[in-house]
Amino acid sequence: MSKVSKSSSMRLPTSAQERAITAAAKADPDAQPLTAKQLASMIPLRNLRGRPKSANPKQLISVRYSPEVLAYFKSAGEGWQSRMDGVLREYVTRHSRRA
Repeated sequence: MSKVSKSSSMRLPTSAQERAITAAAKADPDAQPLTAKQLASMIPLRNLRGRPKSANPKQLISVRYSPEVLAYFKSAGEGWQSRMDGVLREYVTRHSRRA
């Protein structure tokens, strides 16, 4: 393994150096290699970040409402978008039963 990397001027360690490094790492009680069971139980960090994925995700769209409608829902405070969604869902539920 004493080849010179083509992308940089860094020299890779020889096989003997690699074995010495590995032996030193294994001898260090604070740096023991992970077992196969530990490796299998690891979860990639990208899977832990952010909110859990919704089974029924909402879609982002652009809609224009009259100023009176927006003023009404916004006047009740935070969560006005969710309240609008609830009203529209209720409307859809009521009208889909008739059809």
